Amino acid sequence: MEYLFSTLDPAQFFDPSSVAGPLYVFFIVFEILYIWKRKRGGDYESRDTAASLIMGSTSLVSRVLFGFIGYFIVSHIYAMRIMDIPTTPIMLVVLLFVDDFRYYWSHRFSHRIRWCWANHVIHHSSQHFNLSTALRQPVLNSFTGLVILYSPFALLGVHPGAIAFVGSANLIYQFFIHTETVGKFPRWCEAVFNTPSHHRVHHSTKPEHLDTNYAGIFIIWDRIFGTFVQEKDNEAMQYGLVYNLGTFNPLRIATHEFVGIFKDISQKGLKFSQRFAYIFAPPGWSHDGSRLTSLDIKRQAQDEID
Repeated sequence: MEYLFSTLDPAQFFDPSSVAGPLYVFFIVFEILYIWKRKRGGDYESRDTAASLIMGSTSLVSRVLFGFIGYFIVSHIYAMRIMDIPTTPIMLVVLLFVDDFRYYWSHRFSHRIRWCWANHVIHHSSQHFNLSTALRQPVLNSFTGLVILYSPFALLGVHPGAIAFVGSANLIYQFFIHTETVGKFPRWCEAVFNTPSHHRVHHSTKPEHLDTNYAGIFIIWDRIFGTFVQEKDNEAMQYGLVYNLGTFNPLRIATHEFVGIFKDISQKGLKFSQRFAYIFAPPGWSHDGSRLTSLDIKRQAQDEID
């Protein structure tokens, strides 16, 4: 019990996700063999899987090259901290929970702000849902501006090393919920934790599933803020984007939405506010109403039902 309150040195912490590669590969191979043996539980497409693995490797390289930007910002805010919060094992458990609240809003903003979506869309671009999909990660996280959501922790006196550690642990957890080989867990678990069932809904392209189940580890945030949708029993899912790319080219996958933003803001005759909205309004917004946002798609689908 005394160990739970012993002080640790967060400066010595490492990024666990940076060395989790062999673990990821092991479970991907295991899932492939499981699907092949049982003839159920999703599928793998070789070109899609290769694209996901390449995107995962590219994301890791990007974190090595540009991760200092976020760490620099958080470290400078930490230098202005109003108190010191000791890093202990029990503190890390609490921080993991609180940081998941931060992740919920970061993830939600990534779906509702086009600039952030242009980065996050990479993760949703696969039309398959398996463990390799979890590795299809964004490459420009350091440039979305969402690192600012870490600032309250640093200002209160949480060491940047501790912040980075729990954030990485959150990502490792999420790797395991990208699968169709697992059904539903016991009701208490489904009520509290983000599970494969909940995350399948998040990746689904059905209108009623768009922009739901943003949680990282704890699904309670979606339940509290009204973004939770339950997977129905034996529900068939379609994954990917509302308008799929039709390519396995990693460069195209990584840049297509940024290219779209550039084309939109380059249109002639637009007001400054319209150019601004093409960058920061919800994905699908257009100055002439010619496109549909996720809310428009939801309303349209509901009108058809009614």
